[in-house]
Amino acid sequence: MAARRALKAVLVDLNGTLHVEDAAVPGAQEALKRLRGASVMVRFVTNTTKESKQDLLDRLKKLEFDISEDEIFTSLTAARNLVEQKQVRPMLLVDDRALPDFKGIQTSDPNAVVIGLAPEHFHYQILNQAFRLLLDGAPLIAIHKARYYKRKDGLALGPGPFVTALEYATDTKATVVGKPEKTFFLEALRGTGCEPEEAVMIGDDCRDDVGGAQNVGMLGILVKTGKYRAADEEKINPPPYLTCESFPHAVDHILQHLL
Repeated sequence: MAARRALKAVLVDLNGTLHVEDAAVPGAQEALKRLRGASVMVRFVTNTTKESKQDLLDRLKKLEFDISEDEIFTSLTAARNLVEQKQVRPMLLVDDRALPDFKGIQTSDPNAVVIGLAPEHFHYQILNQAFRLLLDGAPLIAIHKARYYKRKDGLALGPGPFVTALEYATDTKATVVGKPEKTFFLEALRGTGCEPEEAVMIGDDCRDDVGGAQNVGMLGILVKTGKYRAADEEKINPPPYLTCESFPHAVDHILQHLL
């Protein structure tokens, strides 16, 4: 800890950390208020591809979280940025509710494949269409490669297994834009004026949230809510800086020990 700089920014995952679908993690709203009362910047980072940023913001406001749109950085934003940078016409394998975040992007006669979480579209015919595009040389852009995520009815397959299937079938590698990629965390910090060594990440995914953040130089706090399963903290090396029960406990630790 001696080599670290004073804490200036806290990055917080959303689904599984502050809420699970339409239910807030107990005490999370009040804990966020306490965190905002400290001298740190708070940003929210999410791999969610099930809904647009506006829908996500509406959901958080209904749960009485005090969050503004410019504080949220999503993997959908990162994917759109890459599509614009590469100037490609993507086949969008994303949930229909996420399409507003790609408004204005040309998608006819596609020459790239962008894949997120799209349960309604993950069937043979559509995946085969993506497969053929990739065989013809189209790049594969994965919004993220999470193995699974938490729903109200239990754990559910994430986009990772479907991305991996396309990689395997076409002998190509996807460009991944969301967590745990270093560029995602650095992009999320851009505009805060903070270095990774001045930031901490709180999330329920040991690999994508905590491992990814720690690989870029941040501290990682793993919470035992959302998709967390017993012994998750043993899956990454180095292990999380801290593993605790939930977001309010993580905030308590930050206020007592890191500021």
